[in-house]
Amino acid sequence: MPQKPTIVYDDFAKLDIRVVTVLEASAIEGADKLLKLVLDAGELGTRTVASGIKPWYTPEELVGKQLLYLANLEPRTIRGVESQGMIIAAGGVDAALVHPDKAVAAGEIVR
Repeated sequence: MPQKPTIVYDDFAKLDIRVVTVLEASAIEGADKLLKLVLDAGELGTRTVASGIKPWYTPEELVGKQLLYLANLEPRTIRGVESQGMIIAAGGVDAALVHPDKAVAAGEIVR
């Protein structure tokens, strides 16, 4: 995949990326790829996202994990779930979740 166009720092600064802890994870009925994740986002409170990671992760292995989360993405309803942001993952054919290498407080800002 080619590199995307260069952006200025102010564009990057608009992204609110946080560390979250997965409190609950479950399959979304009728969806092959989606899991519903309930997240502890620290001072932002509890957030819910629909994430297309079901082919690679089970709900059981996600609970308690810390992940990176884009907090200020406009909410949208996916398969009846209001998704309030996005979990950050790498890869295309095989997804890999991005997470801190040691435990940090839920809601911590990624700089």
